[in-house]
Amino acid sequence: MTSYALDTNIVSYYLKNNQDIINKVDIALADNNRIIISPIVYFEIKRWLLSNNASIKLTAFEKLCSYSGVGIIDKDLLEIATSLYVELKKQGMTIEDADILIASDCIKNNLVLVTNNMKHFKAIKGLQVINWIS
Repeated sequence: MTSYALDTNIVSYYLKNNQDIINKVDIALADNNRIIISPIVYFEIKRWLLSNNASIKLTAFEKLCSYSGVGIIDKDLLEIATSLYVELKKQGMTIEDADILIASDCIKNNLVLVTNNMKHFKAIKGLQVINWIS
């Protein structure tokens, strides 16, 4: 069993009815894999939907979360994020705090991050990343 965490851009594709992403989510779940929504992704998506009065997409998002699950932010996740930030800064690299927190959630919980933004995440040691966009 593999546990996947969907990045914000992948959830966005899902909500925009990208059939490739919908199929991959359905297949992953049918194969008894887990799909997790990071609490940071939850925040980013839900604020976008609410601020745009996207009630139909909000319903679809809540449905996705109901059979996926939403992670939690705890001190261990924050410790990993702090270490990642310092490590990346020493290398002269910076990525957005949200991406560091998403990556930290994946590392902490041994999740494979599904994203279309490989550039932001490829330099993070210990992070498993795949792209479901064909």
